[in-house]
Amino acid sequence: MELLISPDVIPFLLTFQESGEKWEAFVKNDRDILHFEEIVIKNDSIFIEMGVFDSVLKLKLDESNTLSGGFVKNFVPDYFIPLQGSQEFTSRFPVVEQPRIDFSGRWKIRFTKSDGDGYDAIGLFEQTGDQIRGTFLTPLGDYRFLEGNVSGDELYMSTFDGSHAFLFRATLSTEGELIGSFRSGPRYQESFIGERNETFELPDAYSMNYLKEGFDRIQFAFPDVDGNMVSSEDPRFKDKLVLIQLFGTWCPNCVDETRFLAPWYERNKDKGIEIIGLAFESKADFTYASERVKKTIDRLQANYTFLIAGSSNKEEASKALPALNQVIAFPTLIYLDKTGAVRKIHTGFNGPGTGAYYERWIEEHETFIRELLNE
Repeated sequence: MELLISPDVIPFLLTFQESGEKWEAFVKNDRDILHFEEIVIKNDSIFIEMGVFDSVLKLKLDESNTLSGGFVKNFVPDYFIPLQGSQEFTSRFPVVEQPRIDFSGRWKIRFTKSDGDGYDAIGLFEQTGDQIRGTFLTPLGDYRFLEGNVSGDELYMSTFDGSHAFLFRATLSTEGELIGSFRSGPRYQESFIGERNETFELPDAYSMNYLKEGFDRIQFAFPDVDGNMVSSEDPRFKDKLVLIQLFGTWCPNCVDETRFLAPWYERNKDKGIEIIGLAFESKADFTYASERVKKTIDRLQANYTFLIAGSSNKEEASKALPALNQVIAFPTLIYLDKTGAVRKIHTGFNGPGTGAYYERWIEEHETFIRELLNE
């Protein structure tokens, strides 16, 4: 399949499987295989709901077994990316000549937006022949599982997860600099430049968020998914370790974090641990937000407390939590000790696509929880 973002395309692999009287669909990005069960077939049309995300693939099958249609985000006005696909598949991107460069390794990257603002990142790539996989880590999270090909001296990688559609392309200059472009969705673009660097690190994820002067704890009261008001001071949280997750159902990094936290909570809740997910959704409407969160709870088996906290606009989200210096990233994880004091705040999330970085975070998380439990 190819998402058509003129003049480029974002390729991804979509497969179907018949399951009894129903059909299932799978989208593959490197090691990440996404499973979609909500499929409606009407005559020659196929509608695939994109899991927990409020988006859909609308496809039509023609006589030559070619699919056409579009990717739609229901919550974004006029968001539509045309797509086309066929059963012919050789590689994610065309390989017109054998690779002349091995892009494997660790890169210091600088992304630049159209307004001139920018941010640093780390590129992690593994190349085998003309196939390449990897991701980019940024101060606010990672770009998840990227997969692609190398043709000649050019690198191409993409991902599509039902929410984000990313395309990266780059080449190596004669000076050894990685020169590239990043496209997201139908129109958004950034440029980037990079150099090999084994020691460069991003800002400490525990240093970006903190409580404002005059605040010694974080307090709030928001409705749960059924409309019942829940306060951070409720008895159910007293004398327990509490993790506060700033979250959104629209956010793939948040979903990655929830996929870790949901089974972790089941294994640890009897130790006196609670998690409160504060959902900041694409629409401020409570009914809409509640339905999106309920679907996520069900799909991810996330059986901890979720509250509807407001809009995903970071300025509005910051107003909802006045003790916090600002909401910088979704997700953000706030650790409270048994007295309710804020002990650590982790901004952003490096998910399973980052390999060793993800494993390092898990180890840090488990070690810190043990310290708090032993106090």
